[in-house]
Amino acid sequence: MLANAPPWLGRLFGRGLAAVLWHLMRGRRRVARKNLKLCFPDRSDAERERLLRQSMQSVGLGGYEFVRAWWGPSIHEPYTITGLEHIDAIRSQGRGILLLSGHFMTLELCGRMLCRHIPLAGMYRRHKQPWLEHAVKAGRLTYADAMFAREELRAAVKYIKKGGIIWYAPDQDMRGKDAVFAPFFGIPASTITATHQLARLTGAAVLPFFHRRDGQGGYVLRIGAPLADFPSDDAVADTARVNGLIEQMVREAPDEYLWIHKRFKTRPAGETGLY
Repeated sequence: MLANAPPWLGRLFGRGLAAVLWHLMRGRRRVARKNLKLCFPDRSDAERERLLRQSMQSVGLGGYEFVRAWWGPSIHEPYTITGLEHIDAIRSQGRGILLLSGHFMTLELCGRMLCRHIPLAGMYRRHKQPWLEHAVKAGRLTYADAMFAREELRAAVKYIKKGGIIWYAPDQDMRGKDAVFAPFFGIPASTITATHQLARLTGAAVLPFFHRRDGQGGYVLRIGAPLADFPSDDAVADTARVNGLIEQMVREAPDEYLWIHKRFKTRPAGETGLY
């Protein structure tokens, strides 16, 4: 089974999967190419095309990493982790924590690695297919302390108020009354204000959490200091601040970000679609 395969074999599978996805995911490839052009206009066409291929390779490798995280009996990959002292300091105060992250391909495996050190729950969007929803949630619950769908806000708030830690990534295109337009790579992006709202409702500290591959078969996990003066009285300003932090993470490991997502699908009134 792939989840039990040696890491070198899993990475070989990931490279093979990437080659297949390059041909099968033509529509998503176009989305990624458009996103890269929007976010890195200063790069040449050749540089962006190289980054596109690297990002699709990362998607393939991420497929193996997801399976490894959900169903692997143990994790043997080497990793380094810094910043746990920030979590310890907040927990000693009895406060809950929101770990702010983005949709990077390493999120599942690095999330499981972090669960070795702290009890960690997650918030997520339900999958439309019941079988996929069951499989993904069951896989995550082998290592996560709890999982909360977006509709389970009350349960998530209760968990945080009791001193719980929740991983949260608000960097996908969202619509509705709780979404605002905030800049992401200088482009207005429809973004949910939940980071601001959850911090306001629970008194939780918000800490950036970044994770990436180290290029040698290992991983780097880094937890930043809690955001000062967060939340403020301005949900839009706080959401722009959140997007700015995620943008910093993306710039550090652009090939590992989920560029195949239509991040700029929702446009302000009067603007034409970008895809």
